Amino acid sequence: MWSLGLACKDIFALRNKKDLHTEDNLSFVVTTDFVVAIFTFSGACASASVAIFFMWDVHFCGVYSQLACRQFALSAILAFITWLLQAASSFSGFWLLVSFF
Repeated sequence: MWSLGLACKDIFALRNKKDLHTEDNLSFVVTTDFVVAIFTFSGACASASVAIFFMWDVHFCGVYSQLACRQFALSAILAFITWLLQAASSFSGFWLLVSFF
C-alpha cells in the first residue's frame, strides 16, 4: 500500500510538473519508510518464531505430516529478505535527506 501511494504521488507530480525533492516531502517519506521497515522486521520475527515453534518446540511437523513446515521456514526467510530490502531503501532515503543539509 505504501509503494502504491508513492507511485500515485509520483504520477501526480509528473502530470502537474511539481517538484518532489523538497525537505518536507523527503522527511515524510524517510520517516514512513523507517516505520514500514520496523513493521516488516517485526512481521519477519513473528513468522520466524511461529516456524521455530512448530518445528522445534512442539514438534508439530513430525506428528502432523500434512503441515507444510518447510514452507513456513521459507516464508520466514523471504520475510527477512524483504526486510533487508526495505531497510536498504530507508537508509538510502535517509542518506538522501542528509545530503540536503
